[in-house]
Amino acid sequence: MLRRCTYRLSNNSLPSLKSILKSVAGELQLDEVNAACFDGKVWKATGETVNAMSPIDGNPSGLRVQLATPADYERCITNAKAAQREWQLTPAPVRGEIVRQIGEELRKYLNPLGKLLAIEVGKIFPEGVGEVQEYVDVCDFACGLSRQIPGQVIPSERKGHFMMEQWHPLGTVGIIAAFNFPVAVAGWNTAISMICGNTQVWKGSPTTSLCSIATQKIVTRVLERNNINPAIATFANGGVDVGQAMVRDPRVNLVSFTGSCQIGNEVAKVVAGRFGKSLLELGGNNAILVMPDADLRLVVRSVLFGAVGTAGQRCTTCRRLYLHEDIHDEVMARLKECYKQVKIGDPTQTGVLCGPLHTINAVDAFLEAVEKAKAEGGQLQIGGERQHIGVPGPNYVQPTIFSISPNAKCVQHEVFVPILYVMKFKTLEEAIGYNNSVEQGLSSALFTKNIQNIMTWTGPRGSDCGIVNVNIPTNGAEIGGAFGGEKATGGGRESGSDSWKQYCRRVSTTINYSDSLPLAQGIDFGSS
Repeated sequence: MLRRCTYRLSNNSLPSLKSILKSVAGELQLDEVNAACFDGKVWKATGETVNAMSPIDGNPSGLRVQLATPADYERCITNAKAAQREWQLTPAPVRGEIVRQIGEELRKYLNPLGKLLAIEVGKIFPEGVGEVQEYVDVCDFACGLSRQIPGQVIPSERKGHFMMEQWHPLGTVGIIAAFNFPVAVAGWNTAISMICGNTQVWKGSPTTSLCSIATQKIVTRVLERNNINPAIATFANGGVDVGQAMVRDPRVNLVSFTGSCQIGNEVAKVVAGRFGKSLLELGGNNAILVMPDADLRLVVRSVLFGAVGTAGQRCTTCRRLYLHEDIHDEVMARLKECYKQVKIGDPTQTGVLCGPLHTINAVDAFLEAVEKAKAEGGQLQIGGERQHIGVPGPNYVQPTIFSISPNAKCVQHEVFVPILYVMKFKTLEEAIGYNNSVEQGLSSALFTKNIQNIMTWTGPRGSDCGIVNVNIPTNGAEIGGAFGGEKATGGGRESGSDSWKQYCRRVSTTINYSDSLPLAQGIDFGSS
């Protein structure tokens, strides 16, 4: 049930928001009605036409979107598969040059696309610009990688034989992105997949269709400018039925899914059932641990960004804070003072640090999580309510801190809202046990100056997460490192390092250039 309450609205908030969107739409070539499907030939969707909503005020943004259907997806995958052969035979450095140009084109639109992310997702403008920059950065990374995709020469045990390992394109990659990073997640996958020689079909969230459409238009313009078949990157943004069609489709060689653990588990089963590959980036119940020797100034700043950034709607959001008992009270006092100064409101406005939750359902999830924490003995330190005053709509909540037992059930579950659970510990070993006790294993951080603590935390007896930080928060990962986690987080890796291998198939090749036929392991199968 939705909770009713009243809001004190700024007189010029709504006209200001619509004027910003009108300007942004012109720069990004968005229309009054936008087709959420590009099949490589035409922009055409046949689904329901809906109002694009903004969580900033909870009202229609003034633009409309016609959503894609499974039939529209079928056109996309058909055209993508037809374009696959030509693209995979294009030299990798040439593919890299195209991706480099995509990055350059995105640079031109950092501000308008960042503003659109603020309007449609609800993240603050600096975070919106940062998200676009992630796509730019991974394009730079992928361009360099296109000239050095390695194989290796392997010594053969047989005389006159040559062995090598090669990496070839998988074929077609399906990308399903979430609402909170509709541009960056598409970028991480697309840039790397393209230089590996694959075609791709991608689907964003229906609630962030404008961001997806604007990004697709930028990519398509670069392809057309270079006389590259635009069907190498097609796009169908619709409901669950479009995602299901992609997941079940044997023509999709890899499905990259970003979303909840529950849905990711089902995706993995379906894809595995048809012997496809999946790349899963799922939930993260992330923790920060603070030792007595930590720089508390860095701790407070890191926890604030980690827990409040994007209004708690990052998979890397800090949701658990473990404080050594010697510094617990001081850190809590500092944190509460910082939380009191967090400006909540319209994320397009300067000085705002916490924008709205993306949907009204998320507000209900926040309120339910608050009640559960109280029922399990949690002591509310700050926040815990909807934000009523000085905000332009119903989707705002107060960043919240609970003191609670490490054994409370609510601590074990991720809720995509700005609630931080704070707990005490006595030893590093105890705190590591708490960190590793949840089902997810995405991101984690330890604050300390002690080298023994650092090496224990980052070693095999330490954090079981895919991202293990020291003296920095759980969120804000650089693109050079592989991004992803273990356990219920899905085991996927995107962006940097050797993540490119997931978009390729490995081939072991042996060439016999002799005039004899020795068998491996010295087997004699009859020499006559």
